[in-house]
Amino acid sequence: MKPPYISEEYIHRFIESALHEDVGDGDHSTLASIPAEAVKTAALLVKDKGIIAGVELARTIFLAVDPEMSVDVLIQDGQEVSHGDIVFRVTGSARTILTLERLVLNCMQRMSAIASLTRHYVRLIEGTGAQLLDTRKTTPNFRLLEKWAVVIGGGTNHRLGLFDMIMLKDNHIDMAGGISAAINRTKDYLRATGKALPIEVETRNLQEVEQVLQVGGVDIIMLDNMQPTELKEAVSLIGGRCKTEASGGITEESIREVAASGVDFISVGALTHAVRSMDLSLKAQS
Repeated sequence: MKPPYISEEYIHRFIESALHEDVGDGDHSTLASIPAEAVKTAALLVKDKGIIAGVELARTIFLAVDPEMSVDVLIQDGQEVSHGDIVFRVTGSARTILTLERLVLNCMQRMSAIASLTRHYVRLIEGTGAQLLDTRKTTPNFRLLEKWAVVIGGGTNHRLGLFDMIMLKDNHIDMAGGISAAINRTKDYLRATGKALPIEVETRNLQEVEQVLQVGGVDIIMLDNMQPTELKEAVSLIGGRCKTEASGGITEESIREVAASGVDFISVGALTHAVRSMDLSLKAQS
């Protein structure tokens, strides 16, 4: 379930940066009150309901800091959880458990919230043939973990960043002097650089869809803030010449109708920017 972009190198850098931010020159509360030789067990408790995510990350964090830690996983990433469930137990240095408690909880609470909302939206469009996509509306320096959570929830990652896809949005088009100029310059750029990147173009109405089709050579046409009836017209007009993505203002109330329009993809920024963290806690066990 771990995507290829969650590499060992990335995880190492993330843990190092997160600990530098949180621990600094030492967890002095723990160092002052807990004997160095103390060994304890703590359990990850669920006080909410949804889809758990970040279990593998939490295990990696504990073992990266202290390879002597033991993590007994009872519930895997992607499984449904409810109030009272125990996700894992961690046994080892009490100091390590206390120092890592908040980092593990912060990651898991946010990732679980994203996975839960993603699973909810995926279920709403089941059977339509449309795929649910995430966006770049993510938390700086936490994007890859948020996108991993989307995958855990059953969604599909869109581009990871500005580097792995050409997406010509309204501002690109307006600043380039129009759809034709933006697309043609993009083709020239790709030829000159030898890059094989997919091209997606945002459109705001059917007239712009027609303009993109006249130029041609794009992989995806984004249909931005269009009503379901207009989406159906656009899908019919495109006629399979490229993939289609509905985007903008899509809610749980409207997503089923949007999917029924025949679009290939539906992108929902709320998956990563409008979630409420799952209520989890790490509690010492006697």
